[in-house]
Amino acid sequence: MEQTNYGFSKVVDLGYDEAIEKVTEELKKEGFGVLTEIDVKATLKKKLDVDFKPYKILGACNPPFAYKSLQAEEQIGLMLPCNVIVYVNDNNETVVAAIDPIASMQAVKNESLGEVAETIQSKLKSVISNL
Repeated sequence: MEQTNYGFSKVVDLGYDEAIEKVTEELKKEGFGVLTEIDVKATLKKKLDVDFKPYKILGACNPPFAYKSLQAEEQIGLMLPCNVIVYVNDNNETVVAAIDPIASMQAVKNESLGEVAETIQSKLKSVISNL
């Protein structure tokens, strides 16, 4: 697994559609549902008439932890749900990546979010590792 300053990713030995199915399954195992799916390729084709690589943004939500976060910080909804992306890179490899909630929560100066962010980070890392 590769880590950036705002997320973590993994090249997976799966096709694009298969990776979307598998990451959705792994998210469910960790208590996440996918609330939104944005097909970036289709949207860019429709709106700008440009061709783009297969790229999907999944908005993943773990309701109990979302609720805890919202109780601690009313406007944390700006950072919810947790985005997970699946795309095909320039080497024709399928990549799955997830936001690092600890990195995104650092912008919010609220100590009570730390424990929630750590738990969500652990769960999202498990999802990526298990692919």
